[in-house]
Amino acid sequence: MIAFHVKPLRRAVAATFLLLAAGCTGHADPDAQSILKNARMAQTGQERTLAGHLRVQSTGQIIPFTLVLAGDTIRYEFKDEAIVLRLGENGSQLLEAAHGDMQKVSPARYDKPVEGTDITYEDISLKFLYWPQAKIDGSDTADGLNCWKLHLQPGAQPSAYAAVELWVSKRTGAFLEGEGSDSTGKLVKRFKAISGQPDPQGGWMLKKMRIETLGRPEGESITYLEIDK
Repeated sequence: MIAFHVKPLRRAVAATFLLLAAGCTGHADPDAQSILKNARMAQTGQERTLAGHLRVQSTGQIIPFTLVLAGDTIRYEFKDEAIVLRLGENGSQLLEAAHGDMQKVSPARYDKPVEGTDITYEDISLKFLYWPQAKIDGSDTADGLNCWKLHLQPGAQPSAYAAVELWVSKRTGAFLEGEGSDSTGKLVKRFKAISGQPDPQGGWMLKKMRIETLGRPEGESITYLEIDK
């Protein structure tokens, strides 16, 4: 966020860690897009630098990274390259920076594994939080916490997933769990927030997340995204 090409992976993981969310408040139930808006990965106006790492469970490999938050821009910095996520009200843009050049990450590469891990570009940028089709499937629990359960679909947007089920805390508005399914309805990816912490600048920040890739012949693959401080 190994001896593979760690560059894109390292920067983009920043996005996954930045689940800084304000709680969904009010007496009336919010709509699905309002819940998603609160669960998105950054809040404008945040200015700080964090250290973290990516850990691959099967190999024990650790890739350190620096996460730079600057308003509506998240920059994930590794040794030789960076991935930049620009957040907007109606979507997000994923870019790569190397040798002073900035280029867009094409949709065709969204489902590409990042540097030999089970994390893809789409996973790192949490693109599903910006999908246009979302509905509330009612209330549920995740780790004993009351949550909204959302059913998300990409619409015309390119995606490796046909749908994502999302569990969002009613108390904090933070994204707690997610399950991505393919076009056959098969579960292929699971996201789970392991721990979080209050953000000094307001809201809630994810500290550790587990990402599992399922249905592989060699068995599941697990990668952890962790913020050190």
